[in-house]
Amino acid sequence: MCGIVGIIGRDEAAPRLLDGLKRLEYRGYDSAGIACLQGGAIVRRRAQGKLANLDALLSKEPLTGPIGIGHTRWATHGVPNEVNAHPHATKLAAVVHNGIIENFLELRTELTAAGHRFETETDSEAIVQLISHYLAQGDDPEAATAKTLARLEGAFALAFLFAGRDDILIAARKGSPLAIGYGDGEMYIGSDALALAPLTRRITYLQDGDWAVLTADGVKIFDAANQPAQREIRQTAQSGALIGKDGHRHYMHKEIHEQPQVIGDTLNTMLNPAEGTLTLPELPFDLKDISAITIIACGTSYYAGLVAKYWIETLARIPVEVDVASEFRYRAPPMKEGGLSLFISQSGETADTLAALRYCKEQRQRLVALVNVPESTIAREADVALQTSAGPEIGVASTKAFTTQLTVLACLSIAIARAVGKLDADNEKRLCQALSEVPARAAEILTHDAQFQAIAEDLAPARDVLYLGRGTSFPIALEGALKLKEISYIHAEGYAAGEMKHGPIALIDEKVPVIVIAPSDSLYDKTASNVQEVAARGGKVIFFSDREGVDRLPIKAVTMAMPKVDPFVAPILYAIPVQLLAYHVAVAKGTDVDQPRNLAKSVTVE
Repeated sequence: MCGIVGIIGRDEAAPRLLDGLKRLEYRGYDSAGIACLQGGAIVRRRAQGKLANLDALLSKEPLTGPIGIGHTRWATHGVPNEVNAHPHATKLAAVVHNGIIENFLELRTELTAAGHRFETETDSEAIVQLISHYLAQGDDPEAATAKTLARLEGAFALAFLFAGRDDILIAARKGSPLAIGYGDGEMYIGSDALALAPLTRRITYLQDGDWAVLTADGVKIFDAANQPAQREIRQTAQSGALIGKDGHRHYMHKEIHEQPQVIGDTLNTMLNPAEGTLTLPELPFDLKDISAITIIACGTSYYAGLVAKYWIETLARIPVEVDVASEFRYRAPPMKEGGLSLFISQSGETADTLAALRYCKEQRQRLVALVNVPESTIAREADVALQTSAGPEIGVASTKAFTTQLTVLACLSIAIARAVGKLDADNEKRLCQALSEVPARAAEILTHDAQFQAIAEDLAPARDVLYLGRGTSFPIALEGALKLKEISYIHAEGYAAGEMKHGPIALIDEKVPVIVIAPSDSLYDKTASNVQEVAARGGKVIFFSDREGVDRLPIKAVTMAMPKVDPFVAPILYAIPVQLLAYHVAVAKGTDVDQPRNLAKSVTVE
């Protein structure tokens, strides 16, 4: 994921900006850059590749001055090169950006018609061109920022530098994290407070929709309605323990809220929303030659594989088997030479999954790994590794790793269907557009955190909970039940909604809450019918759907309206409410959310 740093103060900024970027290297990046004010003018240094390249450039061509912004970039719109590297700048302003601007094409067209000349292929340049447009019309930086933020659609974290204004930096966030640091006659900006740890122990975490005006002496924070806002200043230890939580009570909560950013980062490695196409990393085989697929994983990653089975079989019409690694490795099934075996593991070190990979290698399968750690054993031993961009996940109960796995699997499903001739260009574009909207829709869900907390307080006393779903919502029901079990210790089970009358309906009474995942897709009516059966037996229903689905529900229930999305991407979005619900139930029960009993983050032994 991208990284942002900013400094306004007394001492030279560039060396410390570079140090902050080095502390963000774990996020992954393909280019980096710094901009400072020199004589009131914006001067940049940018380099493709590792920070060592930027460091060498700065040694030859130093930047001076006490104010600047820096950035490490994952390639989004446009190839990774110096031109597309941040900061992006005009003569009036410079910006660094994390996230995706969904309406950048509309803004680009409008600004080009107004005479602005674009130099890059990125969505981010539309931001600096837009704010420069308002500055050229006579607006001061604060007014120009407010107008610019009102026009942006998507998820973002931003830091602005203004020509001729060495007394001000401006920061803003929507769906992507951003922290403000307090120094002695200096102020700082960081997308990850880890970057600020050497500079200050006093940190404020901007809330969603906030923007902030920094001077060397302090900060003024405004909320999404442009009203002055007060945000807590936290005293943090440089060990990074509290800093790593970015102001959240638990790592799990932080990681849930990082999902708009990391889903966007993952999409950015494959998706070209402007053209409605996607490009996978180079594969050592041709996808059109694949006639059968086996997906192998454990736990949450197994449920991601179940969703992929629905996607691939529906789009590509290729048979897919999904196996729990610990069962697969001992069943030792016969496998036709040349099949594709896909191994999903957050850590890339899961023992059962690794053993299954080695068995498949003996069976002469094509081996693909889907991991969050590119240097892991599973990644190294596979023919090719597809990487999520979730970043470090500290909480034991997987959240952002799961949704980024789904994101990669959605892209892989489209690519396979295209390769075998089952997906035309128009439908590919439709599905790519649906994927590009996911980060912003995820951010919308997270604004309702308090409502999930209220539902959770009523759910916490339950002894047993059932989750229901159909189609791609069935694996999300399984995942929701797993999350609740993992961190709240409440017994929960996920079922295919159509299986209710085959046994689980016997468990339902007024003491058994039933959580239903039901986006308004082609299976909605059948799921709603099953919900009526639950209600008729006194079951308490908690119903997740979009507004259309909620309004059509014929029974009384606790409801949460989700954003309306294409059914294809619904599993990614509907993973978030079941995560939030499990989290708040666990908090209400007082369990150890981040380190639940008997569980480990990475299972490296049988």
